[in-house]
Amino acid sequence: MSSTNPLDSIRLNFSQGDLLLLNLALALIMYGVALDLRWEDFRYLLKNPKGFFMGIFSQFLLLPFLTWVLISIIKPPPSVALGMFLVAACPGGNVSNFLTSLAKGNTALSVSLTGFSSILSIFSTPLNFALWAGFYEPTSLLLREISLNISDVFFTVGIILGLPLILGIFTHKRFPKFADKAAKILKPLSILIFAAFVGLAFAGNFNIFIQYIGMIFVWVLAHNFIALSAGFLTGKLGGLPIADIKTLTIETGIQNSGLGLVLIFTYFEGLGGMAIITALWGIWHLISGMTIASLWKLRE
Repeated sequence: MSSTNPLDSIRLNFSQGDLLLLNLALALIMYGVALDLRWEDFRYLLKNPKGFFMGIFSQFLLLPFLTWVLISIIKPPPSVALGMFLVAACPGGNVSNFLTSLAKGNTALSVSLTGFSSILSIFSTPLNFALWAGFYEPTSLLLREISLNISDVFFTVGIILGLPLILGIFTHKRFPKFADKAAKILKPLSILIFAAFVGLAFAGNFNIFIQYIGMIFVWVLAHNFIALSAGFLTGKLGGLPIADIKTLTIETGIQNSGLGLVLIFTYFEGLGGMAIITALWGIWHLISGMTIASLWKLRE
């Protein structure tokens, strides 16, 4: 790498076996999310288009744009900026439905948005990532050095997200009792699975994390604050009811950082700045999301 920042040259240790397990775990997580989905959830979006389109705007247009603005201001190392663009391009995280329910938000809207955004992300994640990273010269140069093939990313996202979602919806339709029981197990299990893989990444690269965690954590805080604010302000300015505002806030602020880690270790060889900021996001968004949801619940 041409950058002099060490974050742009270090690589995190993550074996092929670890990567395979992470892929399988993420697919299982998405299957668990889809067990709660019904075709009726997508029909709900047609009957309630305002909240849906505002959610899509907030997550897929406003958040990547605000991420570009933030990066242009703070000017982090290129690999960190690349990780921030990738996080912003990922769909909503798997715990957003639980947090929306806890916050007494619009759970039907949350479930529908999570399902639709996960399917849409097969196309939007690679395109948004390449587009916005291309607008910022340091990350544009870094992408050219890496020689990333976006079509490969399409395939990976489609397999990891698309296939489990389709299987989950099919399972719920054909075996509803099994789907209900499995969803109750997979929901908490998915949080533990992701936490275990973040812990695994920390354990294998402890010295690197300790060296850079303070500096990167400030960037994660700023980025996550912008994501939560984007959802809140979109709903507020759009005149949505408070339950929908809560939903948009959580859906935009909780990103699927597990997918980000899979892509980083698959196509970027565990690039240090990308992996560290994505892993820290995966920890922090659970803390911030739980805090906001709990405060909203207490106010009811």
